[in-house]
Amino acid sequence: MSGLEHTHADGTSHSHDPVPAGSLTEIDHVGLAVNDIEATVGWYERMFGAKVAHQERIESDGVEEALIKVADSYLQILTPYADTSPLKKWMDKNGEGIHHVGYRVANCEEVLEHCKAEGARVVDEHPRTGSRGTTVAFLHPKSSFGALIELVEE
Repeated sequence: MSGLEHTHADGTSHSHDPVPAGSLTEIDHVGLAVNDIEATVGWYERMFGAKVAHQERIESDGVEEALIKVADSYLQILTPYADTSPLKKWMDKNGEGIHHVGYRVANCEEVLEHCKAEGARVVDEHPRTGSRGTTVAFLHPKSSFGALIELVEE
């Protein structure tokens, strides 16, 4: 068999094909949840001379975003515009702050399927369209040590 065998804590085991080494190719972005996107962008402009590289409303998530380019990555500044936004629910509980980390991957579906096979809880069962026309999927923080992880395929 071409896969690896993995034994779970309960004694059950299964064989699977390993995910390719280096599946996370770089950090795509860090998502920052804020109440006032304009004030936050203005602060980054004054403090660091940062400029918005991309801005859009992501209807499926109920958020407005502004992306500030930092080397080959982005700071994704997010604010909810709808009460039904998952980000609003998160902010009601946690306030402003770092919300998630987006990692670039070559094949979002392949990495997502591998993570699911390994028992990771997922927010997205299947990849979907994200910001900038990317393909994305989220892993639930309960199975990734408290970090909400976004897989991003350009």
